[in-house]
Formats: sequence, C-alpha cells, structure tokens
Amino acid sequence: MSERKTAGPGKAPAAFDRRLLPPMMLGSVLNPINSTIIAVTLIPIGDALGAPPSQTAWLVSALYLATALGQPVVGRLIDIFGPRRLFLVGTSLVGVAGVIGTLAPGLGVLIGSRVLLGFGTCAGYPAAMALLRSEAGRTGQDSPGGVLTALAVANQTIAVIGPLLGGLLIGLGGWRATFALNVPLAAAAVLLGLLRLPKEARTGEAPRRGRRAAQLDLPGMALFAVLLVALLLFLMNPHLRNWYLLVIAAAAGAAFGVRELRAPTPFIDLRVLGGNTPLLVTYGRALVAYVVAYSFLYGFTQWTEEGYGLSPFHAGLVQIPMFLVAIGISIVTGRRRSVRGKLLVGGVGQVAACVVMLTLTGDSPVWTLVAVAVVFGLPQGLNNLAFQNSVYFQSEPERTASSAGLLRTFAYVGSMVAAATTAASFGQRADTGGMHHLAWIMLGAGVLYLLSTVFDRTLGRSPGDPPGREADAYADASADTPRTP
Repeated sequence: MSERKTAGPGKAPAAFDRRLLPPMMLGSVLNPINSTIIAVTLIPIGDALGAPPSQTAWLVSALYLATALGQPVVGRLIDIFGPRRLFLVGTSLVGVAGVIGTLAPGLGVLIGSRVLLGFGTCAGYPAAMALLRSEAGRTGQDSPGGVLTALAVANQTIAVIGPLLGGLLIGLGGWRATFALNVPLAAAAVLLGLLRLPKEARTGEAPRRGRRAAQLDLPGMALFAVLLVALLLFLMNPHLRNWYLLVIAAAAGAAFGVRELRAPTPFIDLRVLGGNTPLLVTYGRALVAYVVAYSFLYGFTQWTEEGYGLSPFHAGLVQIPMFLVAIGISIVTGRRRSVRGKLLVGGVGQVAACVVMLTLTGDSPVWTLVAVAVVFGLPQGLNNLAFQNSVYFQSEPERTASSAGLLRTFAYVGSMVAAATTAASFGQRADTGGMHHLAWIMLGAGVLYLLSTVFDRTLGRSPGDPPGREADAYADASADTPRTP
C-alpha cells in the first residue's frame, strides 16, 4: 500500500512510523469531540430554537445514524483503496458540516449538518486501524499496545476537553461556536493527511483501481443501509405505529444475508463473521456498554443543567473527573495483558455508578455528582481499550478497517438506543424523575453487560486459536515480539 520500505534481511526491525500518529489521532477524535461537545449544547440550542429535549435528541441521533451506517462502508473502502484518500475526503466533509451548522437557520438544517458531520468523521478511526495493521506488516512486529493506548488516551483527552470547551464556546460566542470549531479542526486534519499519510504506489495504478473497484459490493452496501436506517429509525421512536420499519428492516436483513452469502467479494463476509464467535460477542458487548455510557453522557448532563440547575460550563466541569479517571486508567492499563479483567471491572463500575445515580436529587450536594462521574471513569477507560484491543486481534487482517468500523457501528447503535431512552425518560423536561427512570434502564443494561462478561467462555479467543486460549495470551499489547509468519 505504501511507498515506504521495510527492513531488509539481517537489518534491525523497522520501527513504527511516528509521523503517522498526529493524523491518526486527530482523525480519530473528530467524532468524540462532536459527541461530547453537543452534550452541553442541547439545552442552549433547545432554548434558542424553541425545541424540547425530545426534539433536540435528534442532534445526537442524526450524527450516530450517519456514522453507524458510514463506518463499516468507509472501513471497507479503506480496506480496498487505502486510508489516505478516504481520510482526506472525510475530514473535508467535517469542515463543510461545520460551516453549515454555524449558519443553520433552524433545527432541521442543524440536524442535516450533524448527518454530514457523521459521514465526515467515519474515516478517522478505520483509517487509524488500517495504518496500524499496515505498519505491523511493514515492520514485522505485531505489538500495537503503545499506539492503541495513544489513540485511547487521545479520545479520552478530547472527551475531557469537549464538555468544558463547549461551555466556554457557548459563553464566548453562543452554541453556534461549537459547530464553527469543526472548520479549523478539519483544516488541520486535511493538512496533516496530505503531509504525512503514505501515498499509494503509482505503478500499474489504473489496472489496480479496476480490480479494487470490482471488490465493491454495492448491492450489499445498499441493503445494509436500508436495514440499518430502518432499524435505527425505529429505535429512535419505538412505537407500535412504526411497526412497518421493523418489517422493512427484516426484509432488508434477509435480502442482505442472501446477497452476502452469494457475493464473490461480500461487503461483510457473513461466513467468516459467523464463525468468529469472539468478535461477534465483542460487538454485542460493545452495544450494551455504550447504551450505558451514552445515556450517562447525554441524559445525566441534561439533568445537571435543567433538573439540577447548573450552567453549561459547570455541567461540563462535572464531566471532567470521569474523563480524567478514564485517561489515567488507559495509561496505567494500556500495556497490560488482561482483557477479561478490564471488562469485569468496567462492568462493576457501570453498575455501581447507576446505583448512585438513583440516590441523586435536585438537593444533592455537588460532590455527589462528581463522585458519580469519577466512578463512571473506570468503565470509560477500561471498556474502550478492551474493545479496541479485542477487535484488532480478533478480526481478519485484510478486513481490519471494516471490522473496526463495524465495532463503531454497534457502539453507535447503542448510542441511538441511549438517545431514544433519554428522550423517552425526559419528555418535555429533564427533571429528577426522568433521570431516575433513565438510571433504572442503565442499571439493567449494566447488569446484562456484566453477566455477559462473567459467563462468556469465548472471551479471549481469536480466529484460529485453539480452544481454551485466554485473552491474556493474545491481547498482550506490550511484548515487542516479531509477528509469526
């Protein structure tokens, strides 16, 4: 894929190209910063545009609907065409979405800008994972622990900055400034991508492009889009009157399955994916975990503003301890072997935080809000890193980007469930009763996540591993041992 050279026989192993880290990290954080910064802007946007929480929830859902659909599609395109082109196109769209959001005259256009923003941020994370896999092949070393930790810490750091920065920008220039922020971020990402991402080799470029284009399963992608859009639209408004969406999703799902089983180069290889039980379980576990995580991020933040009475800036401050703890946990545990241990502690942390949420009222002292955020920091740091490591080692090497994109899709389905649950719990106002209702749902999801980890016998096996191999054996992100041919 790249014009860079590998180390020759008898030479010292090549090292990871550190020049790739800035575009990798900046591209991967464009989605998290827009995910977290919107948490403190929902109430100001609703006040300015006269929209209740049940309507402003679409600002969350729109981004994740687009990203859930786009991540595996863009990931597959990256697997076929390489990360550079898709990275540049995606980050450029982020800048365009920032301009549209800044100038949006109403909620409808604002939601449209979030859709475009979702598609634009699709390339960052799959591109980073594809580059990581490419570097492993170039250097002959499959030890991504340091880089995976750097990506996790970058995402957590941006998550710290997001709510606080959002509060500052709202104070300085109103909620529109939070959309304008995407313009300089996109410009920086495009510049770094142009300067540092490896170019495709030009020899035989036209024939190669033709062969690669033939690998695109456009009918499969279209059916996947119909399936996902219908399903997510139902999740955003789960009423019996919307039963037809489930029928459309089921029909599209059946057609998608038939197509993928017959396609010579399927968009999602269902035979391989179906035989990869550990990866499927990882996806399911991620969905449940992100229902809890995003319900807290959006629901709890809205309650601290409207139900508890904090300003957007102070609501952002309350979130900071969670992300600081997550950063610390990621740094400390990033190079350790255990995946199961991370998931178990993360599950216990989610359950404990949800129980504490049930005790909060509008008269609770501020330190109790901070305490909940601190406890949530444990799963925030542990779960993300464990999922990231699991997918890297469990996925097929030639489908690393699309597998990483599919992980994000499951995460965003979880976020959509969280957004729908938050809107249903709060209705017209984010009051304490609604927050408690949301906390009970979060607690149920947290218990399900914990039980799925405790009783998961497949946890720790990767494709091709003999039965009984533990996660501790394959998910070691610290030992710099050469990759076995």
